Amino acid sequence: MKEYTKRSYLIVLIFLLVALVFLVKLFRLQVLDSTYKQYATNNVLREVVQYPARGLIYDRNGELLVYNRTAYDLLITPREVKQFDTTLLCNLLDVTRIELEEGIKKAKNYSWYKPSILVKQISPENYAILQEQLYKFEGFHSQARTLREYSSTAAAHALGYVGEVTSNDISRDAYYKPGDYIGISGIEKTYERQLRGTKGVKKNLVDVHNRIQGSYRNGREDIPAQIGQNITTTLDLDLQLYAEQLFQNKKGAVVAIEPSTGEVLAMLSAPVYDPGLLVGRVRGANYAKLLADTLKPLFNRALQAKYPPGSTFKTVNALIGLQEGAINTHTRFTCNGPGSYPIKCTHNHVTPANVVDGIRESCNPFMWNTFRNIVGMYPTAAEGFREWRNYVQNFGIGTILGEDFSNALKGDLPSEELYNRIYGAGHWNALTVRSLAIGQGELGVTPLQMANVASVVANRGYYYEPHIVKEIENDTVRSSINDKHEVGIDAVHFEPIIEGMHQSIKGLYYLPGIDYCGKTGTIQNNQGIEHGAFEAFAPQDDPKIAVFVYVENSKWGASYAAPIAGLMIEKYLNDTIANNRKWIEERMMDANLLDSGEPE
Repeated sequence: MKEYTKRSYLIVLIFLLVALVFLVKLFRLQVLDSTYKQYATNNVLREVVQYPARGLIYDRNGELLVYNRTAYDLLITPREVKQFDTTLLCNLLDVTRIELEEGIKKAKNYSWYKPSILVKQISPENYAILQEQLYKFEGFHSQARTLREYSSTAAAHALGYVGEVTSNDISRDAYYKPGDYIGISGIEKTYERQLRGTKGVKKNLVDVHNRIQGSYRNGREDIPAQIGQNITTTLDLDLQLYAEQLFQNKKGAVVAIEPSTGEVLAMLSAPVYDPGLLVGRVRGANYAKLLADTLKPLFNRALQAKYPPGSTFKTVNALIGLQEGAINTHTRFTCNGPGSYPIKCTHNHVTPANVVDGIRESCNPFMWNTFRNIVGMYPTAAEGFREWRNYVQNFGIGTILGEDFSNALKGDLPSEELYNRIYGAGHWNALTVRSLAIGQGELGVTPLQMANVASVVANRGYYYEPHIVKEIENDTVRSSINDKHEVGIDAVHFEPIIEGMHQSIKGLYYLPGIDYCGKTGTIQNNQGIEHGAFEAFAPQDDPKIAVFVYVENSKWGASYAAPIAGLMIEKYLNDTIANNRKWIEERMMDANLLDSGEPE
């Protein structure tokens, strides 16, 4: 009996110990450890990312350029998915069964427990229909976000566009997650941090049918999104739209700058494209079409084309000669004698020519002799060329101008090292690289750089950093835009250059009530018809606008580039085009230089 009692006590003790172990375990799990509590909460709690609206973008006069519209993403959490009607979901989303299955597979590969975007950028109209049926699809939920919308088709290259982040973007900045969007080009890229805002999180309670029942803890744990900062650009929308009208059916670029500030008034790369094509679910297909277009509409010629400047560069060469003392206002060079070798004059004008004549008549021999004299002032050709090159670089050529243009290129400013590689050290001289004197040869500039050259001449020797953002909401723009950049040429040397530019436009390009200065350029190329260019500024004595126009395959600078520049100047300063010049406006707008035939 005693043995039985002892065994009974032992069994009871064992049960008590087991029960105690379970009680301790349950206490630890339910009270001390929040893991299971959190897991249970997660079954009824959904965290939804709150995407902020990107900042709005305005022109210099307060005209809205870029704003936002609402769209929705459908997300999937694979572990929560139950059997569902695939056909119904495909119809609601307007996707194929294959697309849906591939999306689900991709989400599973990413994570069974974390939500992934299954279908992006669903329109409000389609989302309204989807939302009514979403309770039938466990494991699926939606989130709102915004897409860019444009008030017009203007300034696509300058404004840029937004696209989905890449793995490199995510690795560089922990803010971004797969499926997020980021500025890819233009202002959208350069000012991404200001425009994007800050994401938030909203916690919702959901029922067994995955329907939202309300905020978790009355929203006390929500983190509100902070909308992006609005940006006011330096662009003049009217001038930008006008430039795009003038450049219909043409290839090339236009950049207009306010010389006294460096503010970019217009920036055009042609052919243009509608920025709305790169928004929404059609973006991928449209991007592929634009990329395949032989006219290269996505290529930003204003910032990335490395054009030979041709005769528009002669202003720079002549200024360097005057500053270095290689020439003066009394210097004259003949167009037909031995001194003109090896570059002959292509124009019939007075000879010998002085510097004013040389600019007005665009005299090649004058520029060649000036270049030869500059290089010849130094013990070796390499030293003379090096000094000439330093001056050119001071004008902003061969450099990235400012920080507002993320995709800008330096262009090609040949170096001493390049010619040493080509010809051998000591085996080249001014004659070897003579084409540089007239803006040809190995020289390649961007239209932005040449518009800056026009600003330097307008300002008589200095420029402010070209920039395209004027104001940032609740922030300040870079102080560097107010820095004055001297080019190392005395102001007195600009007067004969400006006089030559002023004389060159009399009669041919007269603008009513406006004294302005300009220089044409006709550029040889290896693709048939010559390119045309024109640099100008106005008014002559109180410049408000400096402009550079480059029209590919337009035969001469005087044919299209000069009239387009004149019309833009007139439009900006007078706000209208004189009746007796309407025929020029119509001719520019109607001209189609994309045809294979030679332009008139």
